[in-house]
Amino acid sequence: MRQITVATVQMAPRLGEVEANLERMGRWVESICRDQKVDLIVFPELATTGYECGVRFADLAERIPGHVVNYLAKRAADFSVHLAFGLAEKQKVESVVYDSAVLIDSQGEVHTTYRKVHLRGEERLAFRAGYRLVVGETAFGMVGLLLGWDLAFPEAARCLALQGAELVCVCANWERPHTASWRHFLFARALENAVFVAAANRTGEEYTYSFFGASTVVGPNGEISSAMDEEAEGYALASIDLDEVRKKREDTQLLQVRQPRSYREIVRMY
Repeated sequence: MRQITVATVQMAPRLGEVEANLERMGRWVESICRDQKVDLIVFPELATTGYECGVRFADLAERIPGHVVNYLAKRAADFSVHLAFGLAEKQKVESVVYDSAVLIDSQGEVHTTYRKVHLRGEERLAFRAGYRLVVGETAFGMVGLLLGWDLAFPEAARCLALQGAELVCVCANWERPHTASWRHFLFARALENAVFVAAANRTGEEYTYSFFGASTVVGPNGEISSAMDEEAEGYALASIDLDEVRKKREDTQLLQVRQPRSYREIVRMY
């Protein structure tokens, strides 16, 4: 058995208040790890800034590594826990900003950085789209990252599975009234790829959006390992066995029986 404990944090970031959000995230890490051994904590998308920052993202964005990552890396090392979280990332060219996710390992090192591929609506005005779907090998298994609307695209999670992902972390800002879509997509991505999906969705309200939470961990058989109520801030713990992924894939031959030559339309630009 490769059993690990995953925590999904459901929080309402304060809009534009990076330091306040960082301190809250640090307190969540301390609170979660104080009384139990946890291997991975997943935070929402854009957890350090909030969502509706518009042109302010250019000023709020951070380099990787930078102040935000260094602060959370220290927390990860202090408590020997992996952290996955979303932030606005800037490049050397200040006007280039990405909606990004970072996985920090239990030694406080940046393990994986992912830039959101599927931008929705006004996100396209604030961010540049990424183009690579990445999987990293951690001390406990293969982990992939997705952000928000990426979840709606089966190709994204399938690419991670084909790269060997056993656990997909989804850092999200899904808003009302799309609660049903959120739940259905989580189950679909887990089942169709025989993978664990650990999804942390934010809560709270901003100028025009209301976010519903409902953070969930789903297993490769479609079973719920943990689930949170809508709206309330907090966290949930899930104990999962990553060996279940290999067993499910061996039983179903899910990836082996694919017929890529029949899927040409999937990669055609429309």
